Amino acid sequence: MIKIRNYKESDAQALWDIFYHTVHNVNIRDYSKAQVSAWAPDNFDFAIWQRKMNSILPIVAQIDGEIVGYADVQNSGLIDHFFCHYEHQGKGVGRSLMERIMVVGKAKGISRFFSEVSITARPFYEKFGFIVVKEQTVEMRGEKLQNFVMEKFS
Repeated sequence: MIKIRNYKESDAQALWDIFYHTVHNVNIRDYSKAQVSAWAPDNFDFAIWQRKMNSILPIVAQIDGEIVGYADVQNSGLIDHFFCHYEHQGKGVGRSLMERIMVVGKAKGISRFFSEVSITARPFYEKFGFIVVKEQTVEMRGEKLQNFVMEKFS
């Protein structure tokens, strides 16, 4: 059973591991090795990551006590991070996170949800009614990556 709970500061390392390994094991289908290495570098400063997680306050998905995914929604409607453990994809983790984000967002009065979505995640977002607003190329640590600005109105 998937349990969704609020973030704790002590979760940051597990969330980094999910982010890093998902980008390197799943997103590699749509991006080059150089691109995924720029997106999730081997030598990223953990203090910066910790501050980021503390600022976005994601929700965390667990199965049998193991953290298997996380996502956030900001007061603006921005979904900044949304990652599921690469070994737990297709098991309902993303669905559980997205459903919780929509409930939390509606409770905050958010009517427009939006995100910068990878090529890999686009079909997942489309399943939940998000549409592409624009395709864009972003630069990250010297690499150019294609993604999509997607939105959904509740």
